[in-house]
Amino acid sequence: MRAMVLHAPGQALRLEERPDPQPGPGEVRVRVQACAVCRTDLHVVDGELRLPRLPIVPGHEIVGIIDRLGPGVSTLTLGERVGVPWLAHTCGHCAYCRLGRENLCDEPLFTGHGRDGGFATHVVADAAFCLPLALPQDPIHTAPLLCAGLIGWRSLRMAGSDAMNLGLYGFGAAAHLIAQVAQHEGRRVYAFTRPGDVQAQAFARSLGAVWAGASGETPPEPLDAAIIFAPVGALVPLALQAVRKGGRVVCGGIHMSDIPSFAYQCLWEERQLMSVANLTRADAAEFLRFAARVPLQVATTTYPLERANEALADLRAGRLQGAAVLVP
Repeated sequence: MRAMVLHAPGQALRLEERPDPQPGPGEVRVRVQACAVCRTDLHVVDGELRLPRLPIVPGHEIVGIIDRLGPGVSTLTLGERVGVPWLAHTCGHCAYCRLGRENLCDEPLFTGHGRDGGFATHVVADAAFCLPLALPQDPIHTAPLLCAGLIGWRSLRMAGSDAMNLGLYGFGAAAHLIAQVAQHEGRRVYAFTRPGDVQAQAFARSLGAVWAGASGETPPEPLDAAIIFAPVGALVPLALQAVRKGGRVVCGGIHMSDIPSFAYQCLWEERQLMSVANLTRADAAEFLRFAARVPLQVATTTYPLERANEALADLRAGRLQGAAVLVP
């Protein structure tokens, strides 16, 4: 197999030839067809997340075909197309797992973080955490659904069913998908981008946003809720000021720069500030059922596997509309 491997934070990934991995009990081997590139992969590569092991193969928005079953696997079959998401394994016995909140498990493993991920031709995954895929999109356009879509879905649910005027801060892979979901549900989407990013603003309007402007601008009417996808802490007080009394601000990323101090007035009047942590398999099943029923427009830029560093650089610099996807 071939894989793009991180040996130390801040270093470029290295293309390596490795022996084909073999699945253990309860595992499957997946031949990767496509793996989208997530901002979390940047946090891994840039050293913004503590890594439990190195070297590591990043990548957790994986679509592929099962080509080998480990002992004891009976729920999946050879030749089946599956998705391999960020949540790779949970303990199953901590208080959070027992309450159905496995996204908060005390002893989790994450794909492309604690175990090798999909920036490769093959990946081994826990069969219980693979997601059977029956979607109309091809693998390239399905891959971004495995994190940008899933985390966006959970963020939207946390924003609340009463959030009819919805602000999205950072109009990248997640926002361009969830903007479509929100509109399907009858919500009005307000898109906030980097100052001067008129291309992203035009992209948001082309997907149906009723307004698009810079992150520091005041929307034309108060928001019921806002989701922050950009990993920029300075957006938190701006979003709080943009939501109405009793409104919510949801931070959708796994990492964010420090939030600056802000006046209590921004939070007062029962505004709520919350974060999204990972996802559950129930979230995934719910979202994938929606995506099978309501196909989403998925904007992608493809790169061959060996150009993973270029894809990461383009994402870091904000040169993408939608999602970058690696193809082995």
